[in-house]
Amino acid sequence: MTTPRIRAKDLMSEAELAEVRTRSGWKGPALIAHAWALILGSVAMVALWPNPLTFIVAVGIIGSRQLGLAILMHDGAHGSLANGARLNLWLSQWLCAYPVFSETRAYRAYHLQHHARTQQDDDPDLVLSAPFPITPVSYRRKFWRDISGQTGFSQRKAQLLNALGEGAMPWRQRLARFWGKLGPQLVVNLVLLAGFSAAGVWWAYPLLWLLPLLTWMMVITRIRNIAEHAVVPDNDDPLRNTRTTRANVLERLFIAPYYVNYHLEHHLMMYVPCYNLRRVHEILSKGPHAGRMEVQPSYPAVLRLATARSNDQDRPGRRISGERSARAGAGLTESQVTSGF
Repeated sequence: MTTPRIRAKDLMSEAELAEVRTRSGWKGPALIAHAWALILGSVAMVALWPNPLTFIVAVGIIGSRQLGLAILMHDGAHGSLANGARLNLWLSQWLCAYPVFSETRAYRAYHLQHHARTQQDDDPDLVLSAPFPITPVSYRRKFWRDISGQTGFSQRKAQLLNALGEGAMPWRQRLARFWGKLGPQLVVNLVLLAGFSAAGVWWAYPLLWLLPLLTWMMVITRIRNIAEHAVVPDNDDPLRNTRTTRANVLERLFIAPYYVNYHLEHHLMMYVPCYNLRRVHEILSKGPHAGRMEVQPSYPAVLRLATARSNDQDRPGRRISGERSARAGAGLTESQVTSGF
């Protein structure tokens, strides 16, 4: 079933629409540069002042910027990262998607189905929101799987097996399939390893690139998924089947980079570049639909909603198929298998 929609011209004036739809030639690339500057700056911080505190802070910052790269890849999938289709795809692939073992085109094909069928029974991302609310104990188990690397390892293993293919296959065909699925991602990661090694900090690749990718990025990816669509008030109302979550400075640094918290605004106007979503929120908050918008004050507030089920309650969440339910328990979706995110 296709999700009901609200026309953009019913949300704001023509002048406001023109303002928020305008794409900058430099803001998207600047956000990419910002992400990599924070990543490399965090590595330098640990190299200069090696101690447990700087290491933990660096893992948190780098993991959030890895999610940030995936978010910017997402903007690229919507054609909003840069002016010009070729530049948009190149930036999205080589500087955002490939470093975190993702792929823009595979993600785009999957993700547009989510926009067309948000919170409907055939929404490919329903597996991420349907199980909620859950108990606090259940969430703590999920958090442990994420922070300990179990979720990340499961995703990378599934991605590797998918790239290798199943059954009998000539080795040339298998190699071609593997290269098509993971070749550029491996090349970019080898370049990262070579760069760290040339700088005399080879250890930064396993400890400050792979470790955040498998741990903190998994924690905040789950939190982001919960915040966007879990326990929303109305699955059929486009103003209430998706959520915007207000984020303070620390939340933006460690959990919700690059305007990802403005998810309701993104669903209402999915071709607006991410750096204009805050302006969309400001306009809508003063408009006639402000009272209907699903907005929460913080990520802790959303987690309280998502973990509001007591141990002796029957779960009121929606039913999903056994295969999709198992995938949800592993924190794994088709998009994560095929594109790493």
